[in-house]
Amino acid sequence: MSSPDKAVPKSGQFADKSLDQALRPQKWAEYIGQEHIKKNLRILIQAASERKEPIEHLLFYGPPGLGKTTLAHLIAKELGAQIKITSGPAIDKVGDLASILTNLSPGDILFIDEIHRLNKNIEEVLYPAMESRVLDIIIGKGPSARSIQLELPPFTLISATTRIASLSSPLRSRFSGGTFRLEFYTLEETKNIIIRSANILGMDIAGDAATEIAKRSRFTPRIANHFLKRCRDFAQVNGQKELDLSSVEQALSMMEIDNVGLNPHDRRMLEILIEKFGGGPVGVQTLAAASSEEEATIEEVYEPYLLQLGFIDRTPRGRVATPRAYEHLGKKPKQEGLL
Repeated sequence: MSSPDKAVPKSGQFADKSLDQALRPQKWAEYIGQEHIKKNLRILIQAASERKEPIEHLLFYGPPGLGKTTLAHLIAKELGAQIKITSGPAIDKVGDLASILTNLSPGDILFIDEIHRLNKNIEEVLYPAMESRVLDIIIGKGPSARSIQLELPPFTLISATTRIASLSSPLRSRFSGGTFRLEFYTLEETKNIIIRSANILGMDIAGDAATEIAKRSRFTPRIANHFLKRCRDFAQVNGQKELDLSSVEQALSMMEIDNVGLNPHDRRMLEILIEKFGGGPVGVQTLAAASSEEEATIEEVYEPYLLQLGFIDRTPRGRVATPRAYEHLGKKPKQEGLL
């Protein structure tokens, strides 16, 4: 059960901010999981604070929903620094970056999400800003063009990406504070996150109900919180004050989320692989054509979790459904010795 002495939120308490912001940890003690990263960051923050210097630039990478943005906010709070937030696609011109950087105050943190989508020309301007705290700008065109150099205040760049391979080597090397990969959460960590979130939402939740949500949430806090909110809605509409196992199972069943977290689109992908192509091997281009999905969608949306579950294999000849996939869908392999 969640803590009985929790503060139940009043009506409209979250009206001025999104539920996602309300559920975001506000201090280190509330951030569950990623222990190896937190230990490194604590040392980095403490050392920089004692020297009264900004921390060095940091890069977080990993699948979406694991807490990269939350870590950036917590670092800013720990340092007592202002955080300015933007994203790679939002910085369209060199002038946009120049405006952001010149408006920073000493000790500020600039957080750039999805930095792999930053324009390469803008990336070149970012190098001296990170390394030497100067901004080189060319004014004018042709023979009359001239270069000016602006000094920048001491600042920290924290960036996040879901595709670190898309970052150029020169940019990756300039994150001198460290490059950290966020890992998927354990079942117990995910369950604890759900119990904490339920406490914030003012909802009692049974232990087995929290475990059930955790099992289906792909070990990702963002998905876990999303499922919890939908289960809360189901319980509220049905006049239940506590989320029990039965209500959670009914709510997730309505959302068509099965017992390992697959949604209808995931299952359809497996069914196409098994029924149309005999379990494979089949190339991603053929699979994309048969499913009316883009290749990138298959590789970036469907495959990571199916691979994690061991439902598909990638082979030199293409994608292959494993015995686990057949078992999960209640089907029998068409031939013995299937990989």
